[in-house]
Amino acid sequence: MNNDKTMKQLQAEVDQYIGQFKEGYFSPLAMMARLTEELGELAREVNHYYGEKPKKSTEKEKTIEEELGDVLFVVICLANSLDISLEEAHNRVMNKFNTRDKDRWTRIERGE
Repeated sequence: MNNDKTMKQLQAEVDQYIGQFKEGYFSPLAMMARLTEELGELAREVNHYYGEKPKKSTEKEKTIEEELGDVLFVVICLANSLDISLEEAHNRVMNKFNTRDKDRWTRIERGE
């Protein structure tokens, strides 16, 4: 069974979830603070798995996937609150990378 969702569907799903609460979306500034918090939690997990700082035995086990999901949720909330299509934002940034940065790194030769 294919559960893949488009970015548009993800944004609609989050909007439907937030829309059931009177409070609605937090202010953009509050969401930036929340995003910073979630990025810190993601950084902590990456450091535990790939860095020099293992978890304490008393720390709750979380995964990088879970933390990335939290970051994605907040990014979607921020975009929705500002009426930004993340699909369009993605297309713009990919165009930038494929034009401005097209010769920035060494390409893999096909057949290698």
